Amino acid sequence: MTDPQPLAGKTLLMSGGSRGIGLAIALRAARDGANIALLAKTDQPHPKLEGTVHTAAAAIEEAGGRALPIVGDVRDEDSITEAVLKTQGEFGGIDIVVNNASAIDLSGTLELATKRFDLMQAVNVRGTFLLSRAALPILREAANPHILSLSPPLNLSPRWLGAHTGYTLAKYGMTMATLGIAAEFAAEGIAANTLWPRTTIATAAVQYSLGGERMMAVSRTPEIYADGAYAVLTQPAQTHTGQTLIVEDVLEAAGVTDFSGYAAVPGTPDDALYPDVFLD
Repeated sequence: MTDPQPLAGKTLLMSGGSRGIGLAIALRAARDGANIALLAKTDQPHPKLEGTVHTAAAAIEEAGGRALPIVGDVRDEDSITEAVLKTQGEFGGIDIVVNNASAIDLSGTLELATKRFDLMQAVNVRGTFLLSRAALPILREAANPHILSLSPPLNLSPRWLGAHTGYTLAKYGMTMATLGIAAEFAAEGIAANTLWPRTTIATAAVQYSLGGERMMAVSRTPEIYADGAYAVLTQPAQTHTGQTLIVEDVLEAAGVTDFSGYAAVPGTPDDALYPDVFLD
């Protein structure tokens, strides 16, 4: 008989998660009764962005999960070590790591400020590698350990390599770190996969970096990403690893064929939605 709540009692450690896709993934797991630790730097409200690590924790508790808000920065190794130790201390282990924290700047090579390049490398690549690495000794003890990074497949088309080289390096770096860990720890039964959507997702990053309300209107909601992540994280780790997965493909394999309910603006047809970057 299929377990109706496969993540009940499981512990998930996520970078970021105060809002948007990360929070949606956390809330989906919380509805099963999961324990969720959030390593995020949003201790105080942002003037433009909704949510803090504390409001996210309250929402997780309300959804049926247990929450551990940890104020810290994924760029800081001490913050990562503290988050892993606090999570293990509070919940007794770690079953899942979600590398959600990400910085975006789509500037061209000549326009991209060095500090923005460094930020994307530090958050996206270094943060993904260090958080995954810090959790690996504890994941070894989990029954069904998963690492999931929110990053794209490695599309080497010049169209994407040349579109925004700094950002492409950072997102592909997340993917390469994840696939490397998948290969290195496959024999130990630790799954590591990436997940990316076919369309843009209605988040603050899309609103402020890609095209404002017009772009939000032709995007899907974060819930589609959350449902896709849930489907991945509930698979057997030993047989589902080393993959660069697409949200909609994962859901279709799980039997979901109608995505109309995920449109940010109800009634928007699928062919009117905006395709996400890195996918041909």
